[in-house]
Amino acid sequence: MIVKQEMLYWLAGTTLVIIAVMSWRDKHNPRRVTTGLFWGIYGLLFFIGDWTYQLVGDRRLVNISVGIAVVGMALLAGCGGVRLGRYSQRTVQQREASAKRLASRLFIPALAIPLVTVIGVVFFTFTPQIQQQLFGAGNHATLITLFSMAVGTLIALVMAWFITGESISQPLQEARRLLDSVGYAFILPQVLAMLGLLFTSAGVGNSLSWLTEHYLAVDNRLVAVVVYVVGMALLTMIMGNAFAAFPIVTAGVGIPILVLQQGGNPAVMAAIGMFSGYCGTLMTPMAANFNIVPAALLGLPDRNAVIKAQIPTGVILLGINIVLLYYLMFL
Repeated sequence: MIVKQEMLYWLAGTTLVIIAVMSWRDKHNPRRVTTGLFWGIYGLLFFIGDWTYQLVGDRRLVNISVGIAVVGMALLAGCGGVRLGRYSQRTVQQREASAKRLASRLFIPALAIPLVTVIGVVFFTFTPQIQQQLFGAGNHATLITLFSMAVGTLIALVMAWFITGESISQPLQEARRLLDSVGYAFILPQVLAMLGLLFTSAGVGNSLSWLTEHYLAVDNRLVAVVVYVVGMALLTMIMGNAFAAFPIVTAGVGIPILVLQQGGNPAVMAAIGMFSGYCGTLMTPMAANFNIVPAALLGLPDRNAVIKAQIPTGVILLGINIVLLYYLMFL
């Protein structure tokens, strides 16, 4: 059997659909219908693939349906439709007693995931014949990583069952609790990644280049460097992802102005440009997987506590990047 990336999506979708059903059955959740609907729609979207296009026969119709579903999810989340319920949690005393009993063994399942992932990637990299038999011909670097991580997660799940002695349904209850706690922020990385593609297709990079050349003194090296570095940080703060902001700002400012007009080193420009984007990541709630999700998982009273702690670091690094790019790119 050839392993395909769609199979991993189906696994994720199945998990989300089960969580949706559990949400619908949770009578302690004041918005159990809308909470279950939110996760149910999200889960069903993972099942859409090539077979859907072949079945419907109209790719545009499927794309429009997915867009409507995403808008529906945004409305559900924006209207407060995702709420917390009851998750068969233990009392504080029971959790403390369990933590003392299990001690450092609690870390074994968590460490198993990256360990199995690394072993899987290395194994398939050095056994091309097995790789081809399992994944088919071609380059499957991303699929191998995702497959190894999925296997590591399943192994860690089984290990956690044996170590804790919990019921089979408890991991799903905990997954539901974490998803409800994170809420809409859980889907932001995917939405923002699509926003980056949309900006690129719409020609935002070209518009940015035109605005920069006509309204800023980019013939001055310092001004050009500041525009590029600060622009990377600001657009990353808007989009929540430095990888999405990089092609736009680099196409609009980096290549035409810093490289072609100023004669800078493109390798240095790219490296420090990405680093500047990461500075923006530290300072925005749009980077939900870095800044909002940890606050929710840790139960912090202030959802922006992580961002507030990181802002000084982000600003200082941004200033250092301006100095580094100004001197290093033109050596």
